[in-house]
Amino acid sequence: FNGQAASFSHVTDTWLSCSGESWGQSLPSLKVVKRWRMNVFRLSGDVSHLLAILILLGKMWKTKSCAGISGKSQLLFALVFTTRYLDLFTSFISIYNTIMKIVFLFCAYVTIYLIYMKYSSTFDRENDTFRVEFILVPVAGLSFLVNHDYSPLEILWTFSIYLESVSILPQLFMITKTGEAETITSHYLFFLGLYRALYLANWIWRYHTEGFFDQIAVVAGVVQTIFYCDFFYLYITKVLKGKNMGLPLPV
Repeated sequence: FNGQAASFSHVTDTWLSCSGESWGQSLPSLKVVKRWRMNVFRLSGDVSHLLAILILLGKMWKTKSCAGISGKSQLLFALVFTTRYLDLFTSFISIYNTIMKIVFLFCAYVTIYLIYMKYSSTFDRENDTFRVEFILVPVAGLSFLVNHDYSPLEILWTFSIYLESVSILPQLFMITKTGEAETITSHYLFFLGLYRALYLANWIWRYHTEGFFDQIAVVAGVVQTIFYCDFFYLYITKVLKGKNMGLPLPV
C-alpha cells in the first residue's frame, strides 16, 4: 500500500481520500479497491472542504465580484486537484469518491473562470502579488526527493500533498497586505482550515484503529494546519462576534 506495492493487482482493505491520503497512486493497473472505509472525521472533513469551496463560489456569484480573493491561491488549489485526481482515469474506488473528485475539480476551475474571466474587473491584482514560484519550485523538488515510489502518478500525488499545505499562503499574504478580510472570505478560510484539522483527527483515528500512518500526508497536514492557527483565533474572537477580521499589516 502507500505506493510501495506496485505488483499488487488489487487491494482488499484500504480506502482512498478525496482530499489527500496515500492510496498507492503508483498502481496504474488498479481498477477497484474492494473495501472502502469511512469514519466521522474524514466525512466531516470532506463536507467542510466542500462547504468552504461552495461558500467562496456563492460569495462571488451573489456579489458578482471576486474582491478579496487570491486568484493565485485558487490556481494552486486547481493544480492540487488536477495532479491528485489523475487516478480517475485508472481506478474506481467508490461512487462517493468519484463524485467528490469530479465536484472538486469542477468547482476549482469554475472558481478560476469567475476570477480571471467573468469577474476579472473586480480582481485585486495589486494585492495578489505572492511569488508562487517560491512555492512551486521547492514543492516540485521535494516531491521528487521524498515520496513513496518513483512512478509518475505517485510523484504527482506527493506533489499535490506538499502543494496543498502551502497553497493558502497567497490568500493569507493578500489579507495581510490589505489588513482586513471580508466576513464571507473569513468563513471560507475557517472551513478550509477546519477540513484539515478534521483530517488530522482522521489520521489519529486511523492510526489507533488500523495502525495506518502516512508520514507524508500527516506532516504536510500539520504544516497546513499551523498556517491556520492564528486565523482560527481571530475568527473566533472577532468574526463570530460580528466584527471584520483584521490582520496586522506588514512592516
